[in-house]
Amino acid sequence: MGSLINIKGDKIIRLRPYQRQVALAILRSVFSHKGLTFSVEIARQGGKNELSAQLELLLLTFFMTQPRNLVKCAPTFKPQTVISMMRLKDRLNDAGFSGIWTAELGYIIRLGSARAIFLSADESANVVGNTAHLLLEIDESQDVSREKYTKEFKPMGATTNATCVHYGTTWDDASLLEEVKQQNLELERRDGIRRHFRYDWQEIAKYNPEYRAYVAAEKERLGENHPLFLTQYCLEPIRGGGGFLSHEQRAQLAGHQPRRHQPEPGKLYIAGIDLAGEAEEEADGALRALKPHQDSTVVTIGELDFSKCSQLLRQPRVRIAEHYRWTGKKHTELYPQLVDILSNVWHCRKIVVDATGVGQPVASFLRQSLGSRVSPFTFTAQSKSQLGFNLLAAINSGSLKMYAEDSSAEYQQFWLEMERAKSQYRANKTMNFYVEPAQGHDDFLMSLALLVQAAGEYTPRGARGSLR
Repeated sequence: MGSLINIKGDKIIRLRPYQRQVALAILRSVFSHKGLTFSVEIARQGGKNELSAQLELLLLTFFMTQPRNLVKCAPTFKPQTVISMMRLKDRLNDAGFSGIWTAELGYIIRLGSARAIFLSADESANVVGNTAHLLLEIDESQDVSREKYTKEFKPMGATTNATCVHYGTTWDDASLLEEVKQQNLELERRDGIRRHFRYDWQEIAKYNPEYRAYVAAEKERLGENHPLFLTQYCLEPIRGGGGFLSHEQRAQLAGHQPRRHQPEPGKLYIAGIDLAGEAEEEADGALRALKPHQDSTVVTIGELDFSKCSQLLRQPRVRIAEHYRWTGKKHTELYPQLVDILSNVWHCRKIVVDATGVGQPVASFLRQSLGSRVSPFTFTAQSKSQLGFNLLAAINSGSLKMYAEDSSAEYQQFWLEMERAKSQYRANKTMNFYVEPAQGHDDFLMSLALLVQAAGEYTPRGARGSLR
């Protein structure tokens, strides 16, 4: 092992200290034929892909005269697996192997007789039949199916006692990565051999001042309690689902400005519109599952304030100014009133409207009537997840405030939904947020999220760059 490090010591030295710790542990297992399984959590953009590429380069170089394979998989072939292949090719070229290594079949990189095989861990991918002699790498393990790994990837190293490495960032407490991590921690308690490596953003920032500045901006943008910040940078797993907004977040959302029934001169206004379902128009079942049937159409009007933008992010504050709610009224009957309220009363600069299922005709009508300031929003699992994350970021950063108590039905319903809202975290770093049907509706919640979307899409006149 010592001679190996001397042979390729320049490559190991290029890694940061925390990366070298992991690399040396993995290499000891490979060259001692221990067949250990490791779990490696490194904060987002902390260098896990570079660590993986350097390991692959070293092993291909050392075994280039022998017919040996290493296998790496990722949740998707494009772009994740392809990116890993490109990085290894770059490292091979850097090491002087340009013109020597070859690519085969679109997913194999060969150096002499040794091969690196890159596969997709997608449920539909056919990967059976490959053998890992040296190393089996599972990239973004938190997004890989436990069944896919157990049935199709883990057996690849069975006959060769190959070392296995699970890389990733934490997500929830039910992921494959979390399961392997807990198993490794238990084994460490028994035999003292370190199998789990965890380096959060603070550890990485010790060696990279630019990274520290980057994470500081992400912390301000998302808030330190945001699910993405906690999982991707602090490496703290989400413990299942539960309430969407904590007591602290609801307190942050509460504002002191009075409710407005008409605009103030010189102020900028935007709107988020959540549309009711209509009994006579049933949308596609899959879409309605994502956007359940609602009783009310809710319009949330917000005031944009650029005077107190974040120094790092330049995000405007959004003060909720007014709510409109209609229950049991057909969309066609609402058309003229919506246009009048949005255009003639509030002069809204940006309007995001629910265009899911039966909402599509309404969104189309509003866009025809009001032009490009109207943006349709279609609810899908992915788009709704991003909508929820953006809403949390706005609340956590203190840039979204509800008007002060006015004893109105709208005020009471708004806070009832905020209190009853639930969240469900899913694979691939997505989430769902909603109010259980048995507990009521989520019209105000969705309208609020669409208001935040409108704020993100609005660009002030004369703005340049990323100011939005």
